[in-house]
Amino acid sequence: MIFNVRVTARASRNRVEQIENTLKVYLTKPAADGLANAQLIDLLSAHFKIKKYQISIKSGGKSRHKLVEINAGI
Repeated sequence: MIFNVRVTARASRNRVEQIENTLKVYLTKPAADGLANAQLIDLLSAHFKIKKYQISIKSGGKSRHKLVEINAGI
């Protein structure tokens, strides 16, 4: 499953909002040194209740708009 993800770094709290095929993700970590991307994977794995290795950022590693692929094995 592939999602369009809109990331907002340095938010006041972590949360995930799902709107159709797009996820709006708010992260408390800054976007420097890949901290926000690592937190994004952690948060999505908790949200979907899957392992971290099943989530990969396909494009937009340095952008707010990302394509994230989730391989849940189903």
